[in-house]
Amino acid sequence: MRRGMIHGRFQPFHNGHLEYMRGAAERSDELWVGITNPDPARILPEVSDPARHLPESNPYTYDERLLMVKAAARDLGLDPERVHVIPFPVNEPDLAAGYEVVILDEGVEKELSGADVRAAMRAGSEWESLVPPGVARVLRDLDRVAV
Repeated sequence: MRRGMIHGRFQPFHNGHLEYMRGAAERSDELWVGITNPDPARILPEVSDPARHLPESNPYTYDERLLMVKAAARDLGLDPERVHVIPFPVNEPDLAAGYEVVILDEGVEKELSGADVRAAMRAGSEWESLVPPGVARVLRDLDRVAV
């Protein structure tokens, strides 16, 4: 059985993440999705992105992001039995060691970021086309659009 894993903060889960998920699902029989920074108290500053650890850059809880990931997997038509969502301690890599890693997007510059989506939401701009339809439903249901 081929197992694949992707991970991200998913603040919120957007269309770039959806393509990442699709690529991993196409290569895997079973897909593990790691939600990074599951515990707000353990988020560490990053030199490459000085605002990444700030509360305004992490408005969604682990549980809210879990709902987004599951909705996105449904949007892709993935069997829920083959998609497993787990907390992923990206700042403590020794806790996730022992697996072969294949980097799907090495050297690719992101066309869309969670910061772009959050900025559109705050500005009252059109944001729903930036996220999968299921994620837009989750965010509206949570009433967490204006973050």
